Amino acid sequence: MATSSPAAPAPASPAKAWISAFRPRTLPLALASIMAGGFLAASNGQFRGSVVGLAALTTVLLQILSNLANDYGDSQNGADSVHREGPQRAVQSGAISPEQMKRGMGLFGALSLVSGVALLWVALGAVAVWVTAAFFVLGLSAIWAAVNYTAGSKPYGYAGLGDLSVFIFFGMVGVCGTYFLQAGNLPLPVLLPAAALGCFATAVLNVNNIRDIRSDELAGKITIPVRLGPQRARVYHVVLLTAGLVCAVLYVVLTYHSPWQWLFLLSGPLLARNAAAVWQRQDSMQLDPLLKQMALTTLVFTLLFGLGQVL
Repeated sequence: MATSSPAAPAPASPAKAWISAFRPRTLPLALASIMAGGFLAASNGQFRGSVVGLAALTTVLLQILSNLANDYGDSQNGADSVHREGPQRAVQSGAISPEQMKRGMGLFGALSLVSGVALLWVALGAVAVWVTAAFFVLGLSAIWAAVNYTAGSKPYGYAGLGDLSVFIFFGMVGVCGTYFLQAGNLPLPVLLPAAALGCFATAVLNVNNIRDIRSDELAGKITIPVRLGPQRARVYHVVLLTAGLVCAVLYVVLTYHSPWQWLFLLSGPLLARNAAAVWQRQDSMQLDPLLKQMALTTLVFTLLFGLGQVL
């Protein structure tokens, strides 16, 4: 998934252009599911720092790959045009050429693969062959999803499937995969916080897509907000935030052992604030700061939820 940050002056050097294209502000959101999986494993006495560290590295590399592919794909498919409300992208502005961006995508795809293989080796060794094979296929799927969100001949983001991909990879795969690679098992209740993180990550994408409804529609990028229209997309946003909070509540009810587990409820006002702001702000550019706010709120939720499980 790719989100964008407030507009900034054109980069003054190639290094700054690439760093801008990496979109560093999206990386904490990408790490939230890994953190949640680490906290949940720690709450059961099964935390493995080396596994969480490599999972975090792999996730960061995949997110950068996704951001580069999104920059390249939207410039080639017309979503990054003069009609786009958000900040100018690297290929769109000419700071990085399409060929350079394709090489960057190749590099980060290769780095993601190497990091993912190292993660599987450290977590599973050479004994769990079928499990390792399954995770390897899952890793290749993550690389494919990162590239083909807006790039490729048939980008699935243009068919409105970006939300589903974000929910799966930023929620279910990130949390459940990190937990399993540490513990060697997956209790069913873990699916609930995984779904919560998936809902919140999807909400970040939804704000981005509400902002870009006009340019996406003109480019034939049929996102969920394009399908629903701006007002129903805002209802969808409230549903995502509510569902995420309900999943966290259900997890605590099912696994209750300490009042500290309710610590995550302190993030409730932040979620409500974001929902209210998305509902009230009708101008596209006024929505842009809410991307960062929602990403940071997800991070706060993850920290409070995780600490509540281990205290």
